[in-house]
Amino acid sequence: MATDELHSAGAPAGVAAVEEGEGEAAQGFSFSIWPPTQRTRDAVVRRLVDTLGGDTILCKRYGAVPAADAEPAARGIEAEAFDAAAASGEAAATASVEEGIKALQLYSKEVSRRLLDFVKSRSAAAAAAAAPSEGEAPAAPSESEVVDPQPAE
Repeated sequence: MATDELHSAGAPAGVAAVEEGEGEAAQGFSFSIWPPTQRTRDAVVRRLVDTLGGDTILCKRYGAVPAADAEPAARGIEAEAFDAAAASGEAAATASVEEGIKALQLYSKEVSRRLLDFVKSRSAAAAAAAAPSEGEAPAAPSESEVVDPQPAE
């Protein structure tokens, strides 16, 4: 397909530039999947905040996290996941695209695992705070729980 046909067909101008000077344009282009850009990492944090405090299955099961707590928790989850993925052998700066994909998959799994661990531990802590400790007497039964002491005839 000629360059004129590309422009008339509505193809992006960059496609024509690659065809015209294939060697020159291809050498100037670099694609790296790992590490993710700061913009991508910030998007992950925003999504985590939405997940922690929004109307999600996770919140319905384990409880929503208040907005004031969700932001720092999300930043911590993302940073720990990034560090774990970066520490892996696949996350080397000179890694191939395949190794970068593996590192990105590990990063994604770590974010998910740490998110689930966070909400589970938060839920368990809330349940423990709500339950009476061993030294305390159980709460008195409510009127609806009181059983009539007279035996039935």
